[in-house]
Amino acid sequence: MSAFTRYKLTFTRQELVLVFITMIWGGTFLAVHHAMTVSGPFFFVGTRFATAALLLALFSWRSLRGLTRRELKAGALIGLAIGCGYGLQTWGMQTISSSKSAFITALYVPLVPLLQWIFLGRLPGVMAWIGILLAFSGLMLLAGPESGSLAFNAGELATLLSTLAIAAEIILISACAGKVDVKRVTVVQLAVASIFAFALMGPNGESVPAFSPYLLVSAVGLGIASAIIQVTMNWAQRSVSPTRATVIYAGEPVWAGIVGRIAGERLPAVALLGGALIVAGVVVSELKLRRKNRAKRDPSPQKGEVN
Repeated sequence: MSAFTRYKLTFTRQELVLVFITMIWGGTFLAVHHAMTVSGPFFFVGTRFATAALLLALFSWRSLRGLTRRELKAGALIGLAIGCGYGLQTWGMQTISSSKSAFITALYVPLVPLLQWIFLGRLPGVMAWIGILLAFSGLMLLAGPESGSLAFNAGELATLLSTLAIAAEIILISACAGKVDVKRVTVVQLAVASIFAFALMGPNGESVPAFSPYLLVSAVGLGIASAIIQVTMNWAQRSVSPTRATVIYAGEPVWAGIVGRIAGERLPAVALLGGALIVAGVVVSELKLRRKNRAKRDPSPQKGEVN
């Protein structure tokens, strides 16, 4: 059996957990999409992250007593990025399908090296540029295929803007890595994201929605899921290489598309092609970046990775 075949077919326990988490996370797009029928977007996002913040604070309250000014600042900045990202993404799902939202959201991966070049002067490699080109070509096919034009509607534009905020979140987290306590910063960022989302209810003309069992279950359920998924990902990625994790996470919009299809969403063939190009762009750009960075740290490949 070739090394490539072993790479494709062999999964560790941690990698299987990440596959399961990615499947669940892909399915949350449809849950959020349906929740927009009973709630405004920013109330929903605020409730979701308030639940996640309270849950994590409950399990890490002892460490919170050591919160530093640097951790508070880092958590606040990351939280604002999260609030913008998820707020715009959820606002967009009022008018676009969960499948389309998931594919557009995946653009944040190839956007990270592009933003690092613009703001930090780190020039992307050749494969990163190929990934960016593939992803944005896919976006053009995904946008407005029903009308035969390449125009973006309001929901697509909001979702596209959300990817910038999510990419900024990734960059901020990388900048703070190793300098702060992860538990404390995570609680702060979730709390700030919740407060920021609630604050945007006024400008968006939202009021507190009437009680709905579906709203309660979906908002609180997704909040709990957000906390559990974050902790699980941190645990699994201690032994799973960034390259392998990226390939697994690239399946998130695919799972969202499958769940949406089962629920009755139908994307045109050209939109599906666009989604496939976005996923390909995610894998191509991140695979090269992760391998390049890893090579600088450790010239020997990790177990299960392709040279």
